[in-house]
Amino acid sequence: MKNSDKKYQAYLNILKAELVPALGCTEPIALAYCAAKARATLGVIPDRVKVEASGNIIKNVKSVIVPHTGGKKGIAAAAGIGIIAGDENAELQVLSGTTEEQTKALDEYLAKTPIEVVSLESDNVLDMIIHVYKGSDEASVRIAGKHTNIVHIEKNGEVVFDKATDKSMGKKSADYSLLTMNDICDFAFTAAIDDVKELLDKQLECNSALAEEGLKNDYGSNIGKVLLATYGNDIHVRARAKAAAGSDARMNGCTKPVVINSGSGNQGMTVSLPVLEYAKELGSSNEQLYRALLISNLTAIYIKTGIGTLSAYCGAVSAGAAAGAGIAYLHGANVKEIEQTVVNALAITSGIICDGAKASCAAKIAVAVDSGILGYEMCKKGQRFNGGDGIVADEIEKTIRNVGALGKDGMHETDKEILYIMTCCD
Repeated sequence: MKNSDKKYQAYLNILKAELVPALGCTEPIALAYCAAKARATLGVIPDRVKVEASGNIIKNVKSVIVPHTGGKKGIAAAAGIGIIAGDENAELQVLSGTTEEQTKALDEYLAKTPIEVVSLESDNVLDMIIHVYKGSDEASVRIAGKHTNIVHIEKNGEVVFDKATDKSMGKKSADYSLLTMNDICDFAFTAAIDDVKELLDKQLECNSALAEEGLKNDYGSNIGKVLLATYGNDIHVRARAKAAAGSDARMNGCTKPVVINSGSGNQGMTVSLPVLEYAKELGSSNEQLYRALLISNLTAIYIKTGIGTLSAYCGAVSAGAAAGAGIAYLHGANVKEIEQTVVNALAITSGIICDGAKASCAAKIAVAVDSGILGYEMCKKGQRFNGGDGIVADEIEKTIRNVGALGKDGMHETDKEILYIMTCCD
């Protein structure tokens, strides 16, 4: 693929749009960003707050620790820290400048400030409106479709900013319809490394630091440590443990940033850390590592495009399959073998549900990476799942479309039931 081609530039734009740093789990951070914008619009610290949130936002904020809150979970904590400490211009790094004094001040603010949380009925799975009040003044900010996509701002009944929400909510900044597995491989095999090096270096730097933090300290259920202590230190175990350890830290309040993929830090770590471990093990060159990361990142984005940003379909599944594709490349696999690795992996783990961000995400990541590796090992030995085996189709593009339909449409009612269980059956 020539770097002057429209498709080449589109792929670069996709990577630049998707591989961005975030501090903390992206759903509570989106709430913190929305709250910081609302406070800035109001002009003062509010003394009353109302949060309207779609079901998937509620699900993904309920059980994850919000950074810089002293170990707190939930919507009130995310909104509260965004209000008192958030940089309204920093998007997914809204809390990166939080001081120890601001963290300590959160307890008092939450104790004295009513924060009402209500369910927002919306056709958008990622949707939130934060209303803030001080005396007779009020302001509101709405984010929808993507974690930083502000679509409406009001102050005292007057519109400050508005997008045509029926057209622009969740609208992509690059042409994702150009993604195919064959073209992803073509791009990865031929891309000018200087065009992607800075992006991928940042991903490796941030995500590796998170993994090391997760292995050194006590976070959540310590899945990364459990894997290494139980199964040893071979490459198959290390690949899973590093990705899981990054999630251990991130889901449980670590204040180090992650470079995300498809709107998710967990997916960002899943597509990068196992590939990095295999590159070290195999003695791969930096160029080979970068090309493998292009395959894993773009494959995950491609699969998730059909599913949507949030779903009852666990995002680790698509990321684990994508990691398998990157690992296959490092072993010298050709395009057909890379594609079959993805198909095999998707056939194995596409039944894993997303029941919100929390400690168990690390274990799901470990399982998903395992299926990606197994998908390649099957392929290497001439074994495969064939079209007609469940959701698997004869061609990879059809299989990926099937997965998209399953995650976006087929699991719609599953998503509702998961939310009901999480909020009504504690």
